[in-house]
Amino acid sequence: MRPRRLLLGAGGALGVIAVAELASRTGLVDPAALPPASTILGRAAGLTVDSEYLTDLTVTLRVWAGGLLLAVLVAVPLGVVLGSVPALGTAARVLVELCRPIPSVALIPLVMVLFSSATQMTMSLVFYASLWPILVNTLYALRDVDPVAKETLASFGFGRLSVLWRVSLPSAAPFIATGVRISASVALLVSISTELLAGGGDGLGVYLNETQTGSGQVDVMLAVACWAGLLGLLINALLVGAERLAFRWNTARVEGVS
Repeated sequence: MRPRRLLLGAGGALGVIAVAELASRTGLVDPAALPPASTILGRAAGLTVDSEYLTDLTVTLRVWAGGLLLAVLVAVPLGVVLGSVPALGTAARVLVELCRPIPSVALIPLVMVLFSSATQMTMSLVFYASLWPILVNTLYALRDVDPVAKETLASFGFGRLSVLWRVSLPSAAPFIATGVRISASVALLVSISTELLAGGGDGLGVYLNETQTGSGQVDVMLAVACWAGLLGLLINALLVGAERLAFRWNTARVEGVS
């Protein structure tokens, strides 16, 4: 089934490329607004040896990884505590539901005041945006743990921490991993968007701003967008693979959301 899905996905991508190429070459779409796909792909290939682009890519990946890692280190323990203690979970629910919908880019003016470094500013917004999917998944995963399994273990004399370690966390772990995977995509989007909107420092967003200065280079912009999409696809694939290895007993669920 998986090779068939890969072939279908590749076929769909090739179909989109072919349609975009024909639309530009035949004049159906203004080539100045949408260059031919072959030109965009050629630019994308050229970026692999562009030292400035590679430097900015490294900066974006470092900020992405730092913000995501910080979110995991905060959200998972916090979610375990709130999900294991019903009173705390209920008390925090309003705050979580209030803060979760706030777009991270809306906080750019605030973080520009709080942080002087562009890297710190972007990482803080990546952390904020990545926090909520992991926290919410952890909370709901712990709430949905089979109560019979917990009560059975408790009836044998195991304490609350033992029940949490032996039953609740193993049951919730696949859902927490899914939250991390969702946050990984969100973090990449937020890091590039923040660099693009706030400017300063380095990163893919800053690189895009610089390429559009003056007359603008649409082909370069779309080439960077292609690499960003491919990067997101690769990150997702790596995390799905890690889930399959870590949770072999839960492969069906991982396949369903990949």
